[in-house]
Amino acid sequence: MRDYLTAAQSFDLDQALASVLSGHADALNACIECCDRHADAGRVALYWEGRDGSSATWTFAQLQQAAARFANLLHSRGVRPGDCVAGMLPRTPELLITILGTWRLGAVYQPLFTAFGPKAIEHRVASAGTRLVVVDAANRAKLDEVGAAPPLLTLNASAGEADFWTELESQSDSFEPVLRTASDAFLMMFTSGTTGLAKPVPVPLKAIAAFVGYLRDAVDLREDEAFWNLADPGWAYGLYYAVTGPLAMGHATTFYEGAFSVESTCRVIRKYDIRNLAGSPTAYRLLLAARDEVQAQLKGQLRAVSSAGEPLTPEVIRWFAEGLHCTIHDHYGQTELGMVLCNHHGLEHPVRLGAAGYAVPGHRVVVLDEQGRELPAGQPGVLAVDRRRSPLFWFPGYLGMATQAFVGDYYLSGDTVELNEDGSISFVGRADDVITTSGYRVGPFDVESALIEHPAVIEAAVIGKPDPERTELVKAFVVLHMDLNGSAELAEELKQHVRKRLSAHAYPREVEFVAELPKTPSGKIQRFLLRNQEIAKAQACVN
Repeated sequence: MRDYLTAAQSFDLDQALASVLSGHADALNACIECCDRHADAGRVALYWEGRDGSSATWTFAQLQQAAARFANLLHSRGVRPGDCVAGMLPRTPELLITILGTWRLGAVYQPLFTAFGPKAIEHRVASAGTRLVVVDAANRAKLDEVGAAPPLLTLNASAGEADFWTELESQSDSFEPVLRTASDAFLMMFTSGTTGLAKPVPVPLKAIAAFVGYLRDAVDLREDEAFWNLADPGWAYGLYYAVTGPLAMGHATTFYEGAFSVESTCRVIRKYDIRNLAGSPTAYRLLLAARDEVQAQLKGQLRAVSSAGEPLTPEVIRWFAEGLHCTIHDHYGQTELGMVLCNHHGLEHPVRLGAAGYAVPGHRVVVLDEQGRELPAGQPGVLAVDRRRSPLFWFPGYLGMATQAFVGDYYLSGDTVELNEDGSISFVGRADDVITTSGYRVGPFDVESALIEHPAVIEAAVIGKPDPERTELVKAFVVLHMDLNGSAELAEELKQHVRKRLSAHAYPREVEFVAELPKTPSGKIQRFLLRNQEIAKAQACVN
């Protein structure tokens, strides 16, 4: 295994680009990088498992032909290089064909998560000037409620509408890829912030090198073992690291069409002999909740597991080691950055329990105070990327919008972190999530981690509730195991449980038992909704 410090200090951008990109900076095409380069090797590109138990295997050569047909279809409809084409599809081969065919034309692929409603779709396609939406029959009706909706191409279309496969099969399987520059966009992402409308994030072709670097060093994706990223390609982690990165490496990816369940996850892992797994803490907590069933099927099966979206709790980390006999590591990133802070499976360095890890080679990650000064170890501040010394940093800014995220030479993430003495960085919380109570700053993640270690708790979200005496008091919303009911006695037990593990000021003064927590479609807990709910209650009492 390579040493982390050696890899970080010897990082060379030209060498990194040359190792993963076949063209020059002014002659790139994402379909070449993620498909054509591997088509002659006879390699499998996609293992697909349907929700009904059906399955299929696609090679890079097969996808190359299908992508060429789709590029011809787009061109016949007037789509040109630089235009946006959206996909609102489940994890099927047609999704991958849409993505690769869009790239082959030199156009920009735009993901639309299948759980989006008409308003979310309308904002995204209007902001991006989307020229075509590829949608499945199950989501087709949503587009009828989208104002000025783009033309549609429907998978399994009704009579009288353009059908995906009918149109595709009428096209030639030859289309010369359109070359673009490294700074040209090939993806159009949208952030999902806590406030305001989602902001458009164009992702340039040069970001492919960063995606591959993460998979190589942090995920430790090896040629000889099967890989599955549970994340949906409707979101950044799935599109960057279940599609773009693996295919650019010539590695097969795995799609499961159905929704997450413990049963299907265990079945797919066993069927395809998955050794390397990536996903979100939400998925891992659900596996932990069914620990006996999961251990019986997966103990010793997995080698490396990676987690992104929000921090892992110590209990999950311990269970993977003790119950499944594999290593799970925390990784941190954003839609605007990709993954930049990780505990690396493929690089040797100390791993501190609860820390997000070290900067991915090619990035310099620091902690800043409110004046933009770099902080030493032990002082919380905002996580920032030093653009001067981060050759893999690729975020160009939001499309058509000014951003306050750039301050001098730094990109500010908006997340509160703390540098540790060993050089690793620990996540404290979103800037808006950090609680100020009686003059203390409390990170919600620490409190949530302590709560989840209690055997009665499945999930927890912690916020600062407005309080005239303390500024804010710590309040916890707790989801219990199905066979348990909340009570005043259990609430007090949880308070004392956290107090003993943290401190007298960090334990929750209030505990509310709930059936579920509000989350984004990608599984991140939306603490701001809970916080706004408490603010509204406080204002109602005053009035």
